[in-house]
Amino acid sequence: MKKLFLLIFCIGITSTGFCQLKSRTFEEVDSLQQIQKRKIIVFIHTDWCQFCQRMKATTFKNQEIIQKLNSDFYFIDLNAEEKRDITFNNHTFKYKPSGNNVGVHELALQLGTMNNQIVYPVLCVLNEKNEIILQYNNYLSPKDFKLLLEKLKE
Repeated sequence: MKKLFLLIFCIGITSTGFCQLKSRTFEEVDSLQQIQKRKIIVFIHTDWCQFCQRMKATTFKNQEIIQKLNSDFYFIDLNAEEKRDITFNNHTFKYKPSGNNVGVHELALQLGTMNNQIVYPVLCVLNEKNEIILQYNNYLSPKDFKLLLEKLKE
């Protein structure tokens, strides 16, 4: 009986307490905006960026943040070194090699460039018309990210 209770308890916790962050593609968001208009939050990162990896491990694992992102926004996780073509806002963006096995995606540059440079991680917020309303290029702790989401919801 104890084992059965423990099993039911564990299933209950995993199904309610640990929801996953829904990461969308730009193509999906184009379609979803036709159904329900929401702001888009794009997290632009690279695999080699330590602050990017820290945000993934802390900020984007926070249950409150996951819940707010899933319910109020469209979240897109964009690796700036993505090699596939991405169609967004009726335009196709491509990977631009800049050396031997090095390069950056045009869409990452379009959304993440501030003061003529891109510094990772970048948080880019788009309004319902796909216009940039905020860019922030630094690590955001869960606490600071929650404050930002509250302001964006207003």
